[in-house]
Amino acid sequence: CVEDVQSLKQGVRLNISTHYDLESLEIGASIACSGICLTLVERGSKCANLNWFAVEAWEEALRLTNLTEWKKGTRINLERSLKLGDEIGGHLVFGHIDGLAEVIDQKNEGDAIRFFLKIPKQFTPFIVNKGSIALNGTSLTVNFIEDCIFNVLIIRHTLE
Repeated sequence: CVEDVQSLKQGVRLNISTHYDLESLEIGASIACSGICLTLVERGSKCANLNWFAVEAWEEALRLTNLTEWKKGTRINLERSLKLGDEIGGHLVFGHIDGLAEVIDQKNEGDAIRFFLKIPKQFTPFIVNKGSIALNGTSLTVNFIEDCIFNVLIIRHTLE
């Protein structure tokens, strides 16, 4: 959960609380924050099982992501970097962001939700039916794409 957002000259510093054990993370380690690869610049402990860490984001991350919308209380998905020998499920998501997609519609389908998204035309050559795409760090399957509109289905487990 985002605890604090501080403005920096052309960037922001985010303080984030987590139940992750941060002892094994060195300053300078990468951590994916809702899919955005950011560098850990400080870390500490709040209480017995609640820790905090700080990351900084600069112009490109602010321009290409929804990070500018994060404020105190924003819940984000956190993923530590894989270690050699870790199980790999889905596809690899590196946290290098290409741009923003706009949610233009959503439809409930049982316990799942189908999201319809619009992307800038320059990205359409890289998105194909049944291909993989990462949205806010979540690896998803593209179910259909036509022109600049594509859709993905997110199941209840992923939504939670």
